[in-house]
Amino acid sequence: MVKIAVDAMGGDFAPHAVVKGAELACREGLANVVLLGDENVIRPLIGNSEGIEIVHTPTYVEMDESPSTALRKKRESSMNKAFELLKEDKVQGVVTAGNSGAAMAFAIFTLGRFQSVDRPAIATLNPNVKGGISILLDAGGNVDCKPGHLAQFAVMGDVFARSVLGIEAPRVGILSNAAEETKGNELTREAHAIVKDLDLNYIGYVEGMDMYKGNTDVVVTDGFVGNVVLKVSEGVAEVLMTFFKDNIGKSLRRKVGYFFMKDVFKELRRRVDFSEYGGAPLLGVDGVCVICHGRSNEKAIKNAIGMAKSFVEKGLNDAIKEKMQSYQSLQRIKER
Repeated sequence: MVKIAVDAMGGDFAPHAVVKGAELACREGLANVVLLGDENVIRPLIGNSEGIEIVHTPTYVEMDESPSTALRKKRESSMNKAFELLKEDKVQGVVTAGNSGAAMAFAIFTLGRFQSVDRPAIATLNPNVKGGISILLDAGGNVDCKPGHLAQFAVMGDVFARSVLGIEAPRVGILSNAAEETKGNELTREAHAIVKDLDLNYIGYVEGMDMYKGNTDVVVTDGFVGNVVLKVSEGVAEVLMTFFKDNIGKSLRRKVGYFFMKDVFKELRRRVDFSEYGGAPLLGVDGVCVICHGRSNEKAIKNAIGMAKSFVEKGLNDAIKEKMQSYQSLQRIKER
C-alpha cells in the first residue's frame, strides 16, 4: 500500500486534527501513514494505530516563521524530515498543513526541482458551475514571477489536468483583466507571447469569472495575484454560507423554502468546502507533495492523504517530468 508522510505539527489545529485525519485515512484504507512530530504529544492522541507509524522529531516550523529562517534553523523539523523520508524512498508522498512558504523552501532544498522548472507552483482545485474543476496556479508560492515562469506553470497545469482530471485537451488561459490581447500588463503580455507558441490548447487571456463558469480548465498567473484570487474566493464562499445560515431561520416561509431546497444547499456547501479537496499539489519538485490549508480539519487532512495517494498512483510527477523535458523551448525561456 502507498505510504504517505504527514507533518503532524503543521497547521492551526495540529496535532489533533492531523492525527485524527491520519486515522481516518488509514481506517478507510486510503494509505498507510507516517506521522512526524513530537511523539510524546502525538501518541496519546492516537486511538487506533493500525497503519500508522510515528517518527519523532525534536522541533517543528511555526506557522508565522519565515521560510529562510526555517531553512537555516529547522532542518530537523517534522516538515523537513517528511521530505527526507520521501527523498530516501521510504514514503511515496508528503502532506503538510504547515507554513506553505517553508514547505516550498524545504521541498526545493531536500527534493530538488525538475530540470526545466525554475519555480515550483501551488495548484488549487476550484469548482465551477459546470460541475467540473478548474486549476489555478500559482496560488501563492511565487509572489514575483517572470514570463517564463508562467509558461512553465502552463505546461505543468496542462499535465495535471490530463493526468489527474482526465481532460484530453485542457483549455489553458492566462489570467488577465480582460480577454483582449491589448489588455494585461507586461508580465501577461510577454507570457502570452511564449505560451501561444507551445503545443498546448491555449485559449489566450481569461478573466476571473471564466474559472468559475467552467470556460477554462487551467488558469495561469503569478503567486501574488493567484493567492489574492484564492483568498477572495474563500471569503465569498464563507460570506455566502453565513448569509444563508443567518437568514433562513428568520421566517416560517424561509424555513419551508429551505426544507424543499436543503439538498441544493448541502451540495453548495460541499462544493465550496476546501476540506472536500484536501489540499493543493506543489508541482515541479521531484516528489509528490500536497500543501493543505492552515485551517485544515481532520476531514481535509484525510482527503489530502487520499489526494497524495492518487497522484502517486497516476504517476503525476513522472508525467510532469517527461513533459517538461520534451519542451526544449522552455530551457531557452527560463530566464525571461
